[in-house]
Amino acid sequence: MRTGRSLCVAALALCGCAAPLITANTPRTVRAHPLPSYQIHEECVKLNPGDRVEYGFESTEPLDFNVHYHVGSAVVMPVVREKSQGDAGMYAARIAHDYCLMWEAGPAGATIDYRIRVKPGES
Repeated sequence: MRTGRSLCVAALALCGCAAPLITANTPRTVRAHPLPSYQIHEECVKLNPGDRVEYGFESTEPLDFNVHYHVGSAVVMPVVREKSQGDAGMYAARIAHDYCLMWEAGPAGATIDYRIRVKPGES
């Protein structure tokens, strides 16, 4: 739904990441996180150029997922998965920034399991 996506982007522009930052020494695994209808959940990581964030998730219902960061009032989304019940991948940062992984439930809501791990770039 285009209107929902526009509202999501507008909401992202107004707020930063809601969850505390994950560091390379604190990988996170979460099981059975409830996500009510049309609600979002974010996990944020601080990355430097060359750092990578590995992620994976499974959901009981289709939801939208993205990796994003803010530049002024713009929201940049280098990874977008729409209406997905699962995905896994790795994103490598090109610029130093706080990056947020975000899940947005649809009308049915969802329960999600996810894993996030930051891997520092090679020095």
